[in-house]
Amino acid sequence: MQKISRMLAGLALVTLGSSAALAQAPSFSAPPSCSLPASVVNQIQSELRRVVNLPDNNGGLFKPHPNQMWSAIVDRTGHLCSVIKVGDAWPGSRDIAIAKASTANDFSNQLFALSTANLYAPTQPGGSLYGLNNSNPFNPRFDAQETGIQRVPGGIITFGGGVPLYQRGEVIGGLGVSGDSSCADHAIAFRMRKLAGFDATPAGPSGSGPGADNIIYPPTTLDILGPPQAPGFWQPHCSGNDLTPQQIANIPVT
Repeated sequence: MQKISRMLAGLALVTLGSSAALAQAPSFSAPPSCSLPASVVNQIQSELRRVVNLPDNNGGLFKPHPNQMWSAIVDRTGHLCSVIKVGDAWPGSRDIAIAKASTANDFSNQLFALSTANLYAPTQPGGSLYGLNNSNPFNPRFDAQETGIQRVPGGIITFGGGVPLYQRGEVIGGLGVSGDSSCADHAIAFRMRKLAGFDATPAGPSGSGPGADNIIYPPTTLDILGPPQAPGFWQPHCSGNDLTPQQIANIPVT
């Protein structure tokens, strides 16, 4: 009888201990979401319609018509804050815009900014970053339109159209656009960021100061399908409509 009593007492202690452990277990909050204020996201995205209607068409393929474009913003942790489009933008460009925003955010910091255009040459065979395209794959769960907001879709793209967003010397996220040539995409993202006031890059392949991650074209004439001719952070021309880096930085007055 005493043995049974001791067993019951032991069982009670185990039960009480388990209950106490459950009571002390940490509570898990909801998954993190976009950390950028809505005012910042809206300030940037509101520039899309203005930029696609600039008179130089950003050097795009559809001149004289406005660029047809997706635009995506991620925060510093990669959470997708917003995806919008203007015109009859290619459906496949939605994922590309998100991946460009993620890439520019992922590979820029408070010391050096890299746009996705800057990553073209070093990721080619023989380049110093060859193989980078195999990192950070896009999550196919977010292929469908209207999905991925407040989540981390990921993705990596190493041609023009993605730029990091800077505020008070820090990267706060990335902006990616897609829907035209990659050269025009770069011009649009670069101009949107500049007009919204988030272009205070510390330094980059183009030098130092704001806009130091502007596109750089190859040092010599390069066929669009040709191999890299020199190390650096350049990407090839897309078409005869391409704007020069200087033209991209000097936004037409409308």
